[in-house]
This record gives sequence, structure tokens and C-alpha cells, in this order.
Amino acid sequence: MTEAAAVPGKAHRPWAGRLERAAAAARRIPRLPPPVWDALLPALLLLNAATVAAPQEPAPTVALTAALALPLLWRRRAPLAVFGAVVAAATAQWLLDVQLPADIAVLVALYTVAARSDRRTALAAAVLVEAGVLLACLRWAPDGAFATPFVAVTAMTVAAAVLGTNVRTTRAYLAAVEERAAHREREQEQRALLAVAEERARITREMHDIVTHNLSVMVALADAAGYARQRSPDRAAAAMLQISETGRQALTDMRRSLGVLRADEPDAERHPLPGIAQLDALAEQMSAAGLPTRLEVRGGHDHLPATAQLTVYRLVQEALTNALKHTPAGTGATVRIGCSAGTVTVDVTDTGPCPPPSVDAPASASSTPSGHGIPGMRERSAAYGGTLRAGPLPGGGWGVRTRLLLDHAGAVSA
Repeated sequence: MTEAAAVPGKAHRPWAGRLERAAAAARRIPRLPPPVWDALLPALLLLNAATVAAPQEPAPTVALTAALALPLLWRRRAPLAVFGAVVAAATAQWLLDVQLPADIAVLVALYTVAARSDRRTALAAAVLVEAGVLLACLRWAPDGAFATPFVAVTAMTVAAAVLGTNVRTTRAYLAAVEERAAHREREQEQRALLAVAEERARITREMHDIVTHNLSVMVALADAAGYARQRSPDRAAAAMLQISETGRQALTDMRRSLGVLRADEPDAERHPLPGIAQLDALAEQMSAAGLPTRLEVRGGHDHLPATAQLTVYRLVQEALTNALKHTPAGTGATVRIGCSAGTVTVDVTDTGPCPPPSVDAPASASSTPSGHGIPGMRERSAAYGGTLRAGPLPGGGWGVRTRLLLDHAGAVSA
């Protein structure tokens, strides 16, 4: 089957190809710059005046033609001034009772005013031109034939004004479209920058939680292994194995936070995204590191989003890490998690002594601008509409408490 037969109607439209070729050829023709077009009409009008002028009065004809045509050279830069000059020349022509083809310059000047000025100015210019049309027809129209030239010239005046107004409206519309497109592009760039900044902040929080927690546990386990190496080699070996497991888990969490862990890697199954179900393992890890931790979970958590569970896990992890770092041996911790349909409460307390303000403790972490501990916890809590409270307890010890709103509109990825 031929191409013409494959396309319905193509064989019956031989002119379509010729039109396409003509359009392509027209697009290849170089466009003349605006000053050349502005100079073309005055040149033709002056040439006509110089060659067709009556022998008895060539000078007035050429002079009036030049006065009407030459201002058009500046019509784009000063439309109102050019319009005034052309109208003045047309008035002088009417007073001298000289009819010229160059009167078309008045319509060109009117079109330019309508295209480059506001609507009120264009209307005033059109009224002024129409008054000139009336005077010209009263003087030069043949007897008994006033209506025909008056209607014809009035129609040309209206056409020039309307055409210029349409050009101005189209130009304004295109400018508005371009401005909206530019504004939309700027908004997209800003959203992209905000997304990058938010992702960097998320990675920073994740890396801080992962590195601080796991290093604190590893240091505590290493100290315990060194202490028990001589007296209890079995406990020292178990501590070293737990150090190795903690290090591998830290590497997996770091790779996941940086987005380089593939789903088919074995570590992805061995270390799922932390959530409330992993708090038991976290409590055991902290107990092995020297902070006996008791976990209480009330309510079902299967319906909670993964990001909310990750937030709960990181909050508990950071609170326990602070307790491990800043409390003496023998301190215990209690983690209480309350899950309901729309909220999750997190309550972490320890039995350690309250540190003085000058000691590098959780209190200082909340007041030190350069820290990422409690400020990072506050950011995570605020993402779900919660307000984190951290401070000494009335009966002794330290507490961290917050409530997450699952349906909060500002909830973002933890």
C-alpha cells in the first residue's frame, strides 16, 4: 500500500503539499527589522509625491507629503508626538485645500496610538481623526455624494483604531502569559529548593540519630567488654558480638537514609524501616548497653503510617541515647507508647539525677542552638502537630513527652 493510499484523503489534496512547501519557504525568508518597515511607507509616499505632483505646485505637495510621512519614522518610539505632528500636517493640508494620497499617514498614526496607548487615549485620537474626516468630506466630497466617502473613510478610521486596540490587547495578553509562566517557573524553582533543603534537613536528623545512638551504644558495650574481659570472657565476647551487630545496623540505617540501599539486598530484610515493632529490640539494646529499659505499648499500632512509626522510633531512640550518655550507672528508663485512632503519645522517663544547667545534659541539648538532639526531636514532633516537652520530673529524673496528631495537615516525612 502506498503512502498516499495509507493516509485518507491525501491523494485527493495535491495542493496540500504545495501549501506546506510555500509556508516553509515563507518561514525561510529573513524578516525585515521594524525600522525598515517604518521607513518603507514614507519612502513610497515621497516617491509618489515627487513623481506624480502637478507641475504648477510640486513644492507644496512634496512638503506636505514629507510633513505627513516623515514623522512615521518615529511612531514606535513616540506614538503620541508622531500622531500630533501628523494631525498638524493634515490640518495645514486642509487649510491649504490640497488633497494628497499621504493622508493615509493619519490612519497609520491612529493605529500606532491605539496599539501603544491606553483605551481612553485611543478613543480620543479616533474622535479627533473622525472630526478631520468630517471636515475633509465637507470640503472635498462631490456635490450630492457626501455620504459615500464619509462612510468609507469612517470605516477605515474605525478599522485602524480597532486593529490597533486588538494588537495592544494581544500584546498585553501575551505579556501576562509570559509573566505567569515566568512566575510559575520561579515557584517551581523555589519549591525544588525547599524540597532539597527539607531533604537535607531530614538526612541530617536521620544521620544524627543513627550516629549518636549507635556510637553511644557501641562505646558503652566496648567499655563493658573491656571491664569484663578478665572476669567474664563469655560476657565480653557477647558484648563484642553486639558491637558488631550494632555497627552493621548503623551502616544499614545510614545507607537507607542516603537512599543507596536496594530492595533486593539481604540487609533490607534483616533491618526493616524502624517502627514501633522495633522498640522491643531497641529496649534490649539499651539494656545491654547499661541502661535498663522497660517498654509499655498501649493500643494497636498496625494502622499507623510508616512515617509516623519512624518518628516515634527516632524520638524514643534519641531520648534513651541522651539518658545513656548523661546519667550515671544504675539509672533505669521507662518508655510508654499510647496509640489511638488519631494520636500517638510518647513518654520517656529515666531515674537519673537532674543535671545542673552547666552540665552537658539533655537540658543543655535543648538550649544549645548548635545541637541536633532535642531541637531535632522538636522538629519531628512539630511535623505531626505535637509540642515536645523535655525537662526534670518533680520526683527526680528526666522526662520527654509529646503527642503526635496523625491527621495533622502539616505532617511530612519523618
